[in-house]
Amino acid sequence: MAMTTRLFKRLPYGNSSFRDIILQGYAYIDKTRFIKELENEDNRNHFFIRPRKFGKSTFLTTLRSYYDINAKDEFEQIFGNLYIGKHPTPEKNSYTIMEFDFSGLNTSSEEKFAKDFSQAVQDTVCKFLRAYEHIITEAKSLLQQIEKKDPGVNAVTAAFNSVIREKLKIYVIIDEYDHFANDLIAMGTLAGKDFYKTMVSANGMVRDFYERIKAATKDDTVYRTFITGISPVMLDDLTSGYNIAEILTLNPKYNEMLGFTQAEVETLMAETGVDPALINVDMEAYYNGYLFHKDGENRVYNPSMILYFFRQVIDRGKPPENIIDPNLHTDYSRLQRLAKNDKNRETILQIIRKGSIVSRILEKFPIDMIDDNSYFISLMFYMGMLTVDKPYKLRLKLCIPNYSIKTLYWEYLAKYITTTSPDMTVQSEPLEDAIYALAMEGDVQQFVAYISENAFSKLSDYDLQRFDEKYIQILMLAYLFMSNIYIPMSEYEAVPGRADIFLQRNPLYPEIRHEWVFEIKYCRTSARDSEIAEKRNEGLGQLKQYLQSYRIKDRPGLKGVLLFFTGKNKFEIIEIK
Repeated sequence: MAMTTRLFKRLPYGNSSFRDIILQGYAYIDKTRFIKELENEDNRNHFFIRPRKFGKSTFLTTLRSYYDINAKDEFEQIFGNLYIGKHPTPEKNSYTIMEFDFSGLNTSSEEKFAKDFSQAVQDTVCKFLRAYEHIITEAKSLLQQIEKKDPGVNAVTAAFNSVIREKLKIYVIIDEYDHFANDLIAMGTLAGKDFYKTMVSANGMVRDFYERIKAATKDDTVYRTFITGISPVMLDDLTSGYNIAEILTLNPKYNEMLGFTQAEVETLMAETGVDPALINVDMEAYYNGYLFHKDGENRVYNPSMILYFFRQVIDRGKPPENIIDPNLHTDYSRLQRLAKNDKNRETILQIIRKGSIVSRILEKFPIDMIDDNSYFISLMFYMGMLTVDKPYKLRLKLCIPNYSIKTLYWEYLAKYITTTSPDMTVQSEPLEDAIYALAMEGDVQQFVAYISENAFSKLSDYDLQRFDEKYIQILMLAYLFMSNIYIPMSEYEAVPGRADIFLQRNPLYPEIRHEWVFEIKYCRTSARDSEIAEKRNEGLGQLKQYLQSYRIKDRPGLKGVLLFFTGKNKFEIIEIK
């Protein structure tokens, strides 16, 4: 009897076209139930934002395929096996679709941006008219006029008028609505803010565009809108220019509309043939953790992160050399630019030190308020640098979502340290040697001596004011992160309790002999001997408890060490095997 070979679906990494995903045999996590939810909303104009690389473009192309008049004949082929195909809504395939994408506009000057924005609008209108020239009588002649006169934003009104005459309805979809705004905000300069304000002011080009869409919703020419991006700032600054949308971003009902739940990740693995035996890292710790409302049912994975990881596993037969998706560096550069003022820098350092921060999440706020602490924290939430941990005293405790995002903070910290404390050095070869000694020789002395000499002894007076156990921990993490020998985990849940640092061997280097648990204690030089003894005993007790945790006790080569600092220069190393 011949054996049958199971055919796996393709992994949709880098492909955001819903139609192609379905028709070309890619795996698709069915999110179409949310189409029905959106259609049942009383307000037909929706505003919904999520961090970068969170599946927004794929969802928008899903909406386009579902509602497009031109896609009527292939509805069963595309949607037949999905939730919405089995539970279709009254409005399926009943609209013309006008889809804008404002990514990649030139923001180097007002003149270049105005030209790019006008061209993007005009190009979308032309694409719209070509797509529906079989049902819009004057489409061809209107196209000729537009291409001849180059009307820019005015092309939108011309297209709307042509649709009115045909008694059609438009579904307007806008992706990356705030891309240019985020670029300008990230500049962190007065010139950037002035440029931004000019574009969204009462006479600004961007405001003019949204006012035209708003006007077209009043007579149902534009019957539905769906706008997405990563920041709510521009929506607030447009004020009356576009104040018709229902903000669904923080609605718990839509918590899982984008991103993958744990169950969906397991489905994806089964459909694409990802062998669980090859997964030797904690996927949940690396890529999961996002919660956009305290009442959200499940935390979700960043889709781009998990697809990147799975692609490497499928292609290489093992986890990738870089567990962290290189695309995350774009987010790091945004973080670095946003933290140009002292208040924002202090907020970031506080998040790094505590791993969390308490705040309210604001649905929208103007650009002028970004430097205010609560507004900046909200912006960090929308960017995906923070997520909901749990309710806390009528506010929210926000935390860093996962290990991948933690690495962005540590990278920021490492560069912050070397720029604000010029005497603090990073000698890469001695550092690598010290971490190698940790890994292969079980020698912790070399690493601690390196940190003491190159970091702690050279702290500025300002930094010394903050020097404590937490500060020691994050400095160590920043230096450990510079090497890829270990995967450093902070506040690792050793159950019971949390270990200050757990150094997990990088799966790429199974030959690493030793993993480490660091427990860090600190006393000022003025501390009494009894206080020092008490803290030392406390640290040893905690360390012994962590080493017996069911999560790590059977790991090969595991060692524990109490790093006890008195002041910034004197340290004591007590090892436990």
